[in-house]
Amino acid sequence: MISTERATPHCPNCQAERQDGGEECLRCGIIFAKYRPLPVRTGVVSTAGSFAKSEWVGTARYWLIASDAATDSLTLIGRAMVFLLLVWWGRTFILTPLETNYTGESVLHLINLPFHEAGHLIFMPFGRFMMFLGGSAGQVLMPLICLGTLLIKTRDPFGASVCLWWTAESIMDVAPYINDARDMDLMLLGGVTGKETDGHDWNNILSMLGWLEYDHRLAHLAYNVGILLMLVSFAWGGWLLLRHYRRLA
Repeated sequence: MISTERATPHCPNCQAERQDGGEECLRCGIIFAKYRPLPVRTGVVSTAGSFAKSEWVGTARYWLIASDAATDSLTLIGRAMVFLLLVWWGRTFILTPLETNYTGESVLHLINLPFHEAGHLIFMPFGRFMMFLGGSAGQVLMPLICLGTLLIKTRDPFGASVCLWWTAESIMDVAPYINDARDMDLMLLGGVTGKETDGHDWNNILSMLGWLEYDHRLAHLAYNVGILLMLVSFAWGGWLLLRHYRRLA
C-alpha cells in the first residue's frame, strides 16, 4: 500500500524538519519566504545579463550573510566582544599615520611575520622578483585563505569578516615597508637596516619595476586600501551581529 501522506519538508539551510504551515525554521531561524529567493522566469523576454546578475547577487548574499545560522546567546556575546575589540583596535590603526609605523610595531606584526618569511620560500621557485614579492604576498594571502575556508567550509560569515579585518591590517602592515623603499631605515629581521645589506624586499621590487620614485604614493595607496577593507569588515560583522540578535528576539 502506498502512503498518500506528504513527506515533511526540510529547512533548506540546516535541514531540520519543517513543521507544516511554519513560516520560519525553529532551529536556525531563517524565514522560508526570504531564504535565497531565486528569480522567476516569465513569458516576458528579459535580458540574460539581468537574470545572471540576480543569480550572482542571490548567491553572494547567501554565502556572505544568509549562511550564518547561529542562534545561541553565548555565541552572540562572544562575537560582540570580538567585534568591539576589532573596532577599538582598528580605529587606532585607521587614525594613526602611516609614517609612525604603528602597524609594524604592533603585536600583529609578529603574527604576520612567519607568513611573510614563508612566502619568500614558497614563491622562490618562480624567480627572484616573485621571491621578493612573495613575502608581502604571503602575509596577505594567509588571512584571505582563512576567509575563504570559513565562508565555504565552515559556513561562518562572521569569522570570515574577522579574517577580512586581518587582511586589511596585513596590507596596512606592508605599507611602511613600501614607504621605506628609498630610505631603507627600517630595522629588518636580522637586526640591520636595508642600507647595511643589499636593500630589502620593496627596495628591490620597485627598483626592478623602475618605480622606486613612487614608493611613498604606493605606500599610501596600500594603506588606504587597508583602511577601506577594515571599514568593510566593520559593516559586514556589525550587520551579522544585528541579524544574530534579531534571531534571538
